[in-house]
Amino acid sequence: MKHIIHHTTITALKAMATFVLLLTISSCSENDPQKEDVPELITQVTLTFTPTAGGDPVIVTASDPDGGGVQDLLIDGPINLEVDKRYLLDIKLTNGLADIADPAYNITAEVEEESDEHMFFFSWTSSLFADPAGDGNIDSRNDKVNYKDEDKNGLPLGLKTEWTTEKVAATGVFRVMLKHQPDLKSVSSGSDRGETDVYISFDITIQ
Repeated sequence: MKHIIHHTTITALKAMATFVLLLTISSCSENDPQKEDVPELITQVTLTFTPTAGGDPVIVTASDPDGGGVQDLLIDGPINLEVDKRYLLDIKLTNGLADIADPAYNITAEVEEESDEHMFFFSWTSSLFADPAGDGNIDSRNDKVNYKDEDKNGLPLGLKTEWTTEKVAATGVFRVMLKHQPDLKSVSSGSDRGETDVYISFDITIQ
């Protein structure tokens, strides 16, 4: 069905848009004492599972080429890991809408630099991993995840984590969530605090 907007409505909308624009410029002036904390623009997330005892890494990506536009999220999974094996997981974040030479392209570096404002949370089907056991800390901050990095305050970050698969084959789901928590991150802050920069679900197979 076509929606017809009359001329008088257009005039009113233009006036409203001008008011909103002026209000935005005013609120974002150099005299504004408030710190601007917004989610990073991330168009690709790369997960690399590297066996700690040697072997080929397992790499999967999730891509959103237009950065939250009309295109659907593309996931090239599933994650295929071997039974009874330990992996180091590295997460890489990029903004493909920026030039590769632009600092805005490398979101991983930005998250590292602002590590005291960011934290990754994870959840998974409970039969997948022997260590960490359980089903992850997206639902509860106190549940175990083996973080291998931390921020300047000694709190976990999550660009690097360690995982040991179960001794039997299994399938399920592996979820990754990145939260932006300026002035909110603490020893007890959970996934319900702050803005969500990333929330992705991958199918996973242990075989």
